Amino acid sequence: MRKLILCLLLPLVLMGCGAKSEWASDEIVTRMAYREPGPATLTLVTMINNRSGGGAHTALVINASQRVIWDPAGSFEHPRIPERNDVIYGVNPEVYNVYKSAHARETFHVVLQEVAVSPEVAEKAFALARQMGPVGQAQCSASTASLLSQLPGFETIGSHFFPKKLMDAFARYPGVTTDKLFENDAGDKATAFSNAEAYQPQTF
Repeated sequence: MRKLILCLLLPLVLMGCGAKSEWASDEIVTRMAYREPGPATLTLVTMINNRSGGGAHTALVINASQRVIWDPAGSFEHPRIPERNDVIYGVNPEVYNVYKSAHARETFHVVLQEVAVSPEVAEKAFALARQMGPVGQAQCSASTASLLSQLPGFETIGSHFFPKKLMDAFARYPGVTTDKLFENDAGDKATAFSNAEAYQPQTF
């Protein structure tokens, strides 16, 4: 079974361990496609170190014609969750919970900033995420800021190399709602790997 690989690079950059090239088959991606009911949305996901308060990783959940997670330079892997480069497909509620829970533990919590957008903006974000290819080491925030800046309404997001700076900039947009996920798993990486791998999404 493939494992999660969580790299400690810097206090401010935890999960951004380098470019990887994954390519799930057309059959799996099509079969697992899922769209969350309701409006099109973008959700900026930021992992925060509970000890230092620094940002650790940035990702973007895109609910367009289907819901995916743009996880640039991320190290999240699950043998039953399809991925193409840094785009995670089949993000139904259970898979979304797997992703969030794999990052939240005693030493880190997850900040989720959601905003409703037009279907056209969400679809453009989805297209850009597919075009980006695997992102290099420690470039999660910079690449996400670059993607967002190409979307109508987000042109002024700016360039950000640190997850918390991007989180703060995103919070200033009208309509953004914020939620946080805290879990009490032990802070060691081996425990986090084990907990995430224990999930068996029922829809696969």
